[in-house]
Amino acid sequence: MAEQTFRTLMRTTDVVVTAAISPVAVAAIGLADLYARFPLWIGLGMGGGAIALSSQDTGATAAPVDDGTGSGRGRETAAAAANRDQAISTAVVIGALLGLPFVAVGLLFGEAAIALLGAPPAVVRLGGAYLAVVFATAPARHVSLVAARALQGTGDTRTPMYVNVVANGLNITGSVVLGLGLLGAPALGVVGVGLATAAGNVFTAVALLVALATDWADADLVVPSDPVVARQLVAVSAPSVAEGLASTLAEFPLNSILLGFGTEVNAAFQIGRRMYQQVTGPLSRGYNVAASVVVGQALGDGDPGRARFEGWATAALGLCTVGGVGLLLVAGADAFVAAFTDDPETTRYAVDFARVYGLTGGFLATFTVLQGALRGASETRVPFVARTSGLFGFMVGVTYFVGVHLDYGVVGAYAGIALAYVWMALVVTVSFGRSDWAGRATRLMTERGSLAED
Repeated sequence: MAEQTFRTLMRTTDVVVTAAISPVAVAAIGLADLYARFPLWIGLGMGGGAIALSSQDTGATAAPVDDGTGSGRGRETAAAAANRDQAISTAVVIGALLGLPFVAVGLLFGEAAIALLGAPPAVVRLGGAYLAVVFATAPARHVSLVAARALQGTGDTRTPMYVNVVANGLNITGSVVLGLGLLGAPALGVVGVGLATAAGNVFTAVALLVALATDWADADLVVPSDPVVARQLVAVSAPSVAEGLASTLAEFPLNSILLGFGTEVNAAFQIGRRMYQQVTGPLSRGYNVAASVVVGQALGDGDPGRARFEGWATAALGLCTVGGVGLLLVAGADAFVAAFTDDPETTRYAVDFARVYGLTGGFLATFTVLQGALRGASETRVPFVARTSGLFGFMVGVTYFVGVHLDYGVVGAYAGIALAYVWMALVVTVSFGRSDWAGRATRLMTERGSLAED
């Protein structure tokens, strides 16, 4: 949670710095960040596979060694440790390779990508330059996300926090100094903000790789050589990657529909969502990772009952805390929105959006936590179905049908957002309660040799 708080602060600083430069700079970074979400979700997806396998194999590694009774637990422990190192190393390599196409896209088609969104020439020029700089370090961004999740899977959530707090601190400082030209540095504007982000990506990747390559971490980097581990890693990661990409793609039609209701409505949506993410995002993401770790390690330790209990317990904790914060947001929506805008029309809609997000916060927290719990069991297909159907079927579909087709306007957006989160929570709750995710994890661990066959 501390790690995510600093990451959110870094992104907020970028917005503040670019706002001090010009409105064109804000628009340029905002549009470029739409594309920057693609490598983010790929890195998170591969990191999801890494945290699933590393948490399970860490649990199996912690099993007691052979006591002479012929149980085979000593062999099982050694195999699990080797598989964990294979999974982490393979995920790092695949993540780095998947980042290379983004380097080419940023250098060759950065401005074209921004122009595709209908931006004016000044925004295209700045946004293209920013995208080229940030995409140049996409491989490092992927490596940092994968390595952080892999370490978290072993139970070490502090090392990624230390590294990311330092990296984001350097990023914040670099954005202010290079963006505004302070302390004798040249005023590079949007490019300076991009250089600070790129430097932060490289620093994080290098620091986490050093932790994995030394005695700092329990896991080790090895040469990837196990096709079974690689295949399982891809099978577990692919739905998570697809889930993130679908989430990003859904932003385009949704924003188009909201713009059709009026510029003030779209601006209000961005404000309402940003407020909710600012106050609840670090909590939800922290619980998401924690659920993956405790469920995966319990399954690796051969205790599906404990895995199920800890999954439900973490979801209950998320529901109470994030849901409670959401209700506070509902009560204080007027005051929160006043800090972002003083335009009367935008304020009115932003307060409504903030209240919708606040009222459905418990549902979104439940989805996020149980998504992490299912990921810890290598079950990433159900969250993919839940999020994709919720976003396109309700958030986009209901918003269009009720708001445009039935001509209820922004009310359709309120209904679409609320129904999407209720649906997503319902799908993962039913799956976690009734599906055989524990059996799936056990079969995968047995297949790669982390568990001895009975």
